[in-house]
Amino acid sequence: MPLSDRKNTRVRPDSLKTFSTNRKARYDYHIEETYETGIALLGSEVKSIRQGRANLRDSYAAFERGELFLHNCHISPYAQASRFNPEPLRPRKLLMRRQEIERLRGKVEEKGLTLVPLSLYLKGRHVKVELALARGKKQYDRREDIKRREAEREVAQASRGRAKIP
Repeated sequence: MPLSDRKNTRVRPDSLKTFSTNRKARYDYHIEETYETGIALLGSEVKSIRQGRANLRDSYAAFERGELFLHNCHISPYAQASRFNPEPLRPRKLLMRRQEIERLRGKVEEKGLTLVPLSLYLKGRHVKVELALARGKKQYDRREDIKRREAEREVAQASRGRAKIP
């Protein structure tokens, strides 16, 4: 179910805490839909994430044996843990209902879309991943976005009286 359609009243909005965001994903991809998924972690990984030591920059989600896994998500080893810390870049299972996984698999295979994580956050006691169904941007799309952002910035500066004088 898309994140925008969810109505969960058990968790207060102030209990959501974002630990890591993938800003490059919004620059490189057109985001079509977002989903909230759980992630299977070990205790030391959760503690490391709570310290803000997670990086989603080059990560992506892929299907393996009918399940969904997050690849290239770097979670640094927890310093106070024993010497048996898990591998920082190990694939981590994403937790979704089977119907949602199959629906996503169909969209990814037929339309040429990909699954990229946008953020890693805490909801209540559980670490969640905001996963986006996205289409890659072309170079000219990125240039148009930059031009549009600069134009908006200039308009905002002009309205505040800080316009550049040529």
